[in-house]
Amino acid sequence: MTVTETAPVRTASCATQPPRAHPRPEGQDHYTISEVAAHTGLTAYTLRWYERIGLMPYVGRSHTGQRRFRNSDLDWLAFVGKLRLTGMPVADMVRYAELLREGEHTFEERQELLESTRRDVRKRIAELRDTLAVLDYKIDFYADARRASERA
Repeated sequence: MTVTETAPVRTASCATQPPRAHPRPEGQDHYTISEVAAHTGLTAYTLRWYERIGLMPYVGRSHTGQRRFRNSDLDWLAFVGKLRLTGMPVADMVRYAELLREGEHTFEERQELLESTRRDVRKRIAELRDTLAVLDYKIDFYADARRASERA
């Protein structure tokens, strides 16, 4: 996989749910890296790394060169956080970001990436349900055994 240089292009949010409230209203939405770190729980190092590997869209700069994140960047980071929770490999997340920047003609490939991830998530959910059933059985077994020993 190759990470390519990208031009300053803003990307629309991909979230299917409304994002949580932004700290500042649209138009007044300039955040420093430390403000974004505090809002997202990510470290400044992680935010810089995301930008370096191409996972973040172009982040504007102030006249002094400081990063200036926008509400759309916060939306993107929320979506990336969801992808991280799915267990999607970083390389696939970067590929998705690259496809997003390429435009609408990549809808099919983006959909395939997300469908593959959904299949993996559903498989993990099924495995976790099976594991939960075993735990519930064992917990019930020990609770019943304890009650029986208390009666004796």
